[in-house]
Amino acid sequence: MPEPVAAIYRAVELLEACYPGRKFTPDGHLVGSIGEVVAAEALGLTLYPGSHPGHDAFDKDGDVQIKMTGAKSISLYDTCNRLVVLRVVSPEFAEIVYDGPGEPAWQAAGPVQKNGQRVIRLSKLLAIAKISAAATESSGEEIAI
Repeated sequence: MPEPVAAIYRAVELLEACYPGRKFTPDGHLVGSIGEVVAAEALGLTLYPGSHPGHDAFDKDGDVQIKMTGAKSISLYDTCNRLVVLRVVSPEFAEIVYDGPGEPAWQAAGPVQKNGQRVIRLSKLLAIAKISAAATESSGEEIAI
């Protein structure tokens, strides 16, 4: 991950060590934006301007939606052309959990919740990546943050 991003995650680790029992997990827009820039750098994607509907980036093959989490699942609002899911492993590294078509992930996600989102566990995405011929070889790869 880029050094400024790694510094955020190191600061979180330090805060949690100084204040046991208190969580300082980055979330929301911060994690989403971090995921977008990390995926763009690692996979050669071009980012759309912020709040672009449906997809966060594109490359020569089409549109890409990017999700990043430190948890065990992600939420989806809709299917997408290509889905890239990153999991924070450490302050310096993220794992590409899934890099493949969005439709199999959407179909495997849970029911629509009150907020309109569907949740899918990272373990299910890993299983889809293993059986999907369309998932790229980058699924499961660890990348520097």
